[in-house]
Amino acid sequence: MSYSVGQVARLAGVTVRALHHYDEIGLLSPGERTAAGYRRYTESDLDRLQQVLFYRELGFPLEEIAVILDRPDASAMTHLRRQHELLVRRIDRLKNLTAAIEKEMEARTMGINLTPEERFEVFGDFRPEDHAEEAERRWGGGTAYEQSRTRMANMTKADWVKFTEEGGAVARALAEAYQAGAPADGPRAMDLAEEHRQHLTRWCYDCTFEIHRGLGDMYVADPRFAANYEPLAEGLTQYIRDAIHANAARHESEPLPDL
Repeated sequence: MSYSVGQVARLAGVTVRALHHYDEIGLLSPGERTAAGYRRYTESDLDRLQQVLFYRELGFPLEEIAVILDRPDASAMTHLRRQHELLVRRIDRLKNLTAAIEKEMEARTMGINLTPEERFEVFGDFRPEDHAEEAERRWGGGTAYEQSRTRMANMTKADWVKFTEEGGAVARALAEAYQAGAPADGPRAMDLAEEHRQHLTRWCYDCTFEIHRGLGDMYVADPRFAANYEPLAEGLTQYIRDAIHANAARHESEPLPDL
């Protein structure tokens, strides 16, 4: 059975002009001709065309495809294995590219418009956008989350540097209190927990005691956030969580001011 050039073009999704070009350069010449000289493509021609289109999709130039297909030691299975390997590599590259784009989308959601070099300089391996996912889950659509997005979208590199430096100073002070044996429900730890809450309120959103409690619980539950504190002192994350809860309880028990 053989097919006309028009039939092959429709079957393969290519143009008649492309098939004529493949014939002219010797890449795919039809196996038969009619008495009037019209091209007729056989089943083996269609198999070769399929290989041409596979390699073309993988980005190979036509001249190189011709060399690959005309190698005497290249069987159909050899081509399939090679194409499979090339496709797997392309899929891996696309996955990596997709992951990079998703990270950039997350960063822009938080308004972190820094270059990769600036991001590393300010944050190191920490990814502030990780907070966005958790914050959206807990408070998505709420005042705190919207405040955070708005404020961070307006932060410059200098702002981010100051923000991280202040947060780091509070974390180190909490580590010192923990290592000195100050109880988590004592004045020193609770004052530092309050400083941490005020730090977030200044830079991110109005951090209520309820939200602060939730953050403390999140630090303990999520290893991404615990990793920010445990290098300073093992067990520090739980200590910070307990200090946050104690500070919230202290303020809630304070008498209301006289009116």
